[in-house]
Amino acid sequence: MKMVSAIIKPFKLDDVREALSDIGVQGVTVTEVKGFGRQKGHTELYRGAEYVVDFLPKVKIELAIDDGLLDQAVEAISKAANTGKIGDGKIFVYDLEQAIRIRTGESGPDAL
Repeated sequence: MKMVSAIIKPFKLDDVREALSDIGVQGVTVTEVKGFGRQKGHTELYRGAEYVVDFLPKVKIELAIDDGLLDQAVEAISKAANTGKIGDGKIFVYDLEQAIRIRTGESGPDAL
């Protein structure tokens, strides 16, 4: 089992959700986050004063999947979240040691 965590631009969330749904991913957790990478933020003008926005709004998507779906999931996220511009995001893949469904007590891949 793997845990996939992707940081993407907020307006790409629906595209990524649909792409994951199309390949059979059933559960996704979404969190609104802020951060920066190579973008390093940007400057904005507000009431005549310029100020720096260091942390940009992003969306973090997390999904626990079976090893067999990993390549498809990574490809689906990559294609759906890609705009070709800086700040498209990153995908992280972790080993998932254990998963337990609270309601039934199922564990391992059955819990997914």
